Amino acid sequence: MKNNFLISLLLVGSLFATSCTNPKEAALKVMTFNIRLDHAGDSLNNWQYRKDNAAQMITYYAPDVLGMQEVVHNQLVDLKDRLPQYTALGVGRADGKEAGEYSSLFYKTERFDLLKEGTYGLSETPDRIGVKGWDAACERIVTWAILKDKESGKELAVFNTHFDHMGEVARRESAKLLLAKAQEIAGKLPVIVTGDFNSTPDSEPIRLIADGGLKDTRMLAPVVYGPAWTFHDFGRIPLEKRTLIDYIFVSEGVETVDYRVIQDIPDGGYLSDHTPVEANLIIR
Repeated sequence: MKNNFLISLLLVGSLFATSCTNPKEAALKVMTFNIRLDHAGDSLNNWQYRKDNAAQMITYYAPDVLGMQEVVHNQLVDLKDRLPQYTALGVGRADGKEAGEYSSLFYKTERFDLLKEGTYGLSETPDRIGVKGWDAACERIVTWAILKDKESGKELAVFNTHFDHMGEVARRESAKLLLAKAQEIAGKLPVIVTGDFNSTPDSEPIRLIADGGLKDTRMLAPVVYGPAWTFHDFGRIPLEKRTLIDYIFVSEGVETVDYRVIQDIPDGGYLSDHTPVEANLIIR
């Protein structure tokens, strides 16, 4: 009788656990990472000394979706060689091909089907790549994808960008355009936005994005770990002056489980002049 009673309890517990699990939910790890372009003036912080550690960091944390900024073409080749588990999307911002920095999107090939993808410009003429918008110092772009989770069947829209570092008007107008294009491209799909926004949390562009319905995962997460900054200039900026300018934003329908600024410094130097940021999410 005692054994039968225990078996009954186990069966009830199993049924209860099954009833509380929604098979249509999808757990997702997302990362944003400004890798710092390959610049000869960086001396021992040059990409040739960082590329292996950067790729190993990505392999270790194993994000399902990864947005990277400041990726020039030879860096993209290096990353694709070292990260064969990912499919890479994007184009160079200078000509829509291979010139200039990419705002690359990487996703796990085995996990997702790619339904649509593209890149648009952050300017008054978003259909044209290679245009400096408003008062921007550089051409700026957004690379996006509609992905379908092979296991859950969930579809989601992912956007990755890098706002201008000089133009205040450009950052403000880029935030507005990002919101409009996200609505146009994603429709009712859950949205995830990664990027270097060159904007602090109290700045106008970040407020505009929040008011437009995309929320900062740092503010949503019940568990937040790591420093409250992401840009350190290869450790040269004093701790008290470092700023948070890299973000992962999500729309309604995306739950943030936890958030982390990854402050790893491997032997042999820094990963980049920015820290990576990761968030564990659930797509409802």
